[in-house]
Amino acid sequence: MPIYHKLGNIPQKRHTVFENPKGGIYYEQLFGTEGFSGHSSLLYEIHRPTQIKEILKSYSVAPKIAVEKNIRPMLLEGFQVPPKDDFLESRTPVLVNGDCTIGLAAPQKSLREYFYKNADADEMLFIHKGKGKLRTFMGNIPFEYGDYLIIPRGMIYQIDFETSDNRIFYVESYAPFYTPKRYKNASGQLLEHAPFCERDFKLPQELETYDEKGDFLIKIKKEGMMHEVVYATHPFDVVGWDGYNYPYGFSIHNFEPITGRVHMPPPIHQTFETATFVVCSFCPRLYDYHPKAIPAPYNHSNIDSDEVLYYVDGDFMSRNNIKQGHITLHPKGIPHGPAPGAYERSIGQKETLELAVMVDTFRPLMITEEAMKIDDGKYYQSWVE
Repeated sequence: MPIYHKLGNIPQKRHTVFENPKGGIYYEQLFGTEGFSGHSSLLYEIHRPTQIKEILKSYSVAPKIAVEKNIRPMLLEGFQVPPKDDFLESRTPVLVNGDCTIGLAAPQKSLREYFYKNADADEMLFIHKGKGKLRTFMGNIPFEYGDYLIIPRGMIYQIDFETSDNRIFYVESYAPFYTPKRYKNASGQLLEHAPFCERDFKLPQELETYDEKGDFLIKIKKEGMMHEVVYATHPFDVVGWDGYNYPYGFSIHNFEPITGRVHMPPPIHQTFETATFVVCSFCPRLYDYHPKAIPAPYNHSNIDSDEVLYYVDGDFMSRNNIKQGHITLHPKGIPHGPAPGAYERSIGQKETLELAVMVDTFRPLMITEEAMKIDDGKYYQSWVE
């Protein structure tokens, strides 16, 4: 996150003695990326963050692939993923490649019995249904319908839900999430033409600090395995930190659409980018205002990327028979475009109320066994007149 932020108490100078008023000193931890050259934050903790007491067990959570090389456009009925109490057990990967995992979750209860850390991937959680608080060792972030939560790899966190009917669309990325470079100046400040600004972000607040010893279970995901590790001190023992690497939130409702006289291409909707895929937000907006404009998107070939659309709310003007929670996959190699009648139906329309999240990956996606269970099986034929 290219905004300097700090919480709690920190010494004036890095890597110097920071005395604990109860005796002893606080312990530094550099929470950094890309070795020592990427975004980082410097944390100060009551106890050493290295005190492993026991490793209980390790087990595979790797997605089970059903179709490795796919050419078929697909529609996945996301709300068919059954709700589960546990946050991690509810996470259902549906589309994967070597760069990311795209999935759905429907947790019914808060994550409080243990702590979680994804040691491999940054996480993007899009809150489709639900409300609550993301709790991390770097502070808390309240969330609600329409929020993106960006959680850097290595972050220790829990989640409190105020609701039991929760639906999450998530992406795990093996490359960091960034705001698009073209929206920023040389020093990283968002420019005037960007569809959002720094004040739109939800930064961590309410730093919880616990000075507790005991047995604290952390589930750590690494290389397709879940490792259950017991630490000797409470993971939330940070008294202060500063830097650029931390979790944050952004509401899709704060994305300000860019419009034009004729139909604008999908990059105008871009919200996040990584080295291997982009994320776009399709939001309510006025349509194109050329007198002969066709507001619906033109047919286009997926030559270099697989396109994934997660439908959130609204009218979904380019598709027929689309419902909340549906996911469409348009794989590279086959052109796609509006459903029959949608192109013509859009002419003369003044606005759209659609709300959707798009993920375009630069490498093909594989289909998991769980995805096949919610596949409608006929979407690829939906363009036949």
